[in-house]
Amino acid sequence: MENNSLNRNEKISPIKLHASQYVVALILLVLGCGLWRLQVLGSDNYRVLADQNRIRKEPVLAPRGRIFDREGRILVDNYPSVTCYLLRDQQKNGQQKNLDADLPLIASGLHITLDEIQLDIRHSNAAGVAKYEPVLLKRDITPDEQAFIAAHRDELPELQTREEQLRLYPKDGFAAHLIGYVGEISPNDLQQSRFAAYEPGQVVGKSGVEETYDAILRGTDGSRDVIVNSHGKEVGVLGQELATPGQDIKLTIDLDIQMAAEQALEGKIGAIVAMDPHTGEILAMASRPTFDPNQFLHLSHAYWQTILDNPDHPLMNKAIQAQLAPGSTFKVIMTYAGLEEGVAQNMHVNCAGGATFYGHFFACDKHHGSVDIHNALPYSCDTFYYTLADKLGIDTMARYANSVGIGVKTGIDLPDEQAGVMPSTEWKLKTQHEKWYAGETISPGIGQGAIEATPMQLARAISGIASGGVLRRPHVVLPDQLKPDFVDAVHTEFPGSGDKSVSLSAENWQIITDDMANVTGPGGTAAEAHLEGVDFAGKTGTAQVMSHDALSKTGKGHNTIPNAWFVGIAPRRNPDIVVAVLWEHGNWGNNSAKLAAQVINAYVTKQRSRAGNLVKVAESPRPAQQPPPNSPTAMSQPADDRAARANGGR
Repeated sequence: MENNSLNRNEKISPIKLHASQYVVALILLVLGCGLWRLQVLGSDNYRVLADQNRIRKEPVLAPRGRIFDREGRILVDNYPSVTCYLLRDQQKNGQQKNLDADLPLIASGLHITLDEIQLDIRHSNAAGVAKYEPVLLKRDITPDEQAFIAAHRDELPELQTREEQLRLYPKDGFAAHLIGYVGEISPNDLQQSRFAAYEPGQVVGKSGVEETYDAILRGTDGSRDVIVNSHGKEVGVLGQELATPGQDIKLTIDLDIQMAAEQALEGKIGAIVAMDPHTGEILAMASRPTFDPNQFLHLSHAYWQTILDNPDHPLMNKAIQAQLAPGSTFKVIMTYAGLEEGVAQNMHVNCAGGATFYGHFFACDKHHGSVDIHNALPYSCDTFYYTLADKLGIDTMARYANSVGIGVKTGIDLPDEQAGVMPSTEWKLKTQHEKWYAGETISPGIGQGAIEATPMQLARAISGIASGGVLRRPHVVLPDQLKPDFVDAVHTEFPGSGDKSVSLSAENWQIITDDMANVTGPGGTAAEAHLEGVDFAGKTGTAQVMSHDALSKTGKGHNTIPNAWFVGIAPRRNPDIVVAVLWEHGNWGNNSAKLAAQVINAYVTKQRSRAGNLVKVAESPRPAQQPPPNSPTAMSQPADDRAARANGGR
């Protein structure tokens, strides 16, 4: 009784009561502020986060523009396919899902190795790709692999598929170096300013036309807003933004001429390039060995290793990248320099199998006897051109060679063109810090020594001389499809000598072109390549790959066989087509002349067929002599019909 009486008489002090009330009020105030911050101030942010858990934005990739030849025949198309991606931000029971445990099953189902998947993930992490961005696992998956993904949808919600348009290139590496290929953008690419607008995982052009014209071929991607459940499975679509396909483009390539070049070069190592000298349009470009660009859509380690192990460099476009001594094809440029300098007209040389200059004997392949400017080129007499080189000097030779593009990029609209080398006193002082000695001038006179040129450079140079001194910038895309600012951007990205004219008198022009026509005539070095009824001219070149001293030490083998060159034109003056052939280790230049004849014949046959006069080939007259196209006399004459010119008429 006493204890109960005491408990009833105890009272809570007012101070404690007020303190408790303040604490409760403070707690309620904090909770209220928190709720207000979450529900009012942060409502937009949390609404976005909620939508991100419910809505996934998926890109819709734009189909790349198709590529056609000059006549509208398709070269590169697209085909529908399915691509598999890995979503790394998957949740399971409110926590981040451990994907490592699923990777072996994924690898097995997609028929790829575990190492490949892990490498893709590491590359994405290294590139700083956000967790919510999918990682590409495999393109162009098979129906069986699609069925595997569908069957394991609940077990492997991190696998996502998308429909895409993939490239379909010609078979067997046809025109592969010209067209190029596409591939996923690399981390190194993303560091470059030109790829500032690109995202990881996007497909870009990697070489050839695909690279140069990627900006107009790729189009604009769209997107889909997809509703997903807690497992990441798609349950609906809120909306979509359609993709804009890339622009189709027409190349300057003629499929028929390209096929002739590819067939001529089959089984060989080298390059063939055919060009219209009037416009600079590339009619054909082939390089061997080649590669299959379709393989690069899902490049396997085994295929890539075969590319790397091939000593003949299948990825090199030898038409614009092979820098080799041009051999006797350079004698056309020497003839041009000698005539314009007034040195060669009255030169007479007695060729006794070579001559001695500065205490060293320089050999010629034959005893030609008396040689002058009219038979030096058809005979390809080294002794004559040794003597001419000694009279001109290296700097005069370099000035004329540079003027027609030797040692200078042509500016063709393809990536990684090489400039070659034209030696001079300044060049040697700059590159080797040594003076030029007179004895070094002799070998460049026949296209040996330090001179290096590409087939593209030789085609442009010699066709420019045959056109009376008018040289055009080569290009592989018809420019009327492009906006002027884009053309300007391409010219800026691929600088070169561009369109230009050089001085060449009508008399000298006639001598050079007639001499080139005699090269394919009786007694000429390319007589075996003669085309009956066709005004087919050119110049052979047999370029040593090592000196006689080195050859005597190493002995003969395939890699010591000379390179065979030929540059041919038809007709001989103001030509409609020029064909340059490089056959590495092809031995004699007349071997390459036969390959060029195949391409020239395909061109002429096509032109005559269109004109309906194919049956009159043998009756074709020889062409009349004409002045250079930029001379006053030429300007007064009517335009030529190309079919008639192909017949040899004017």
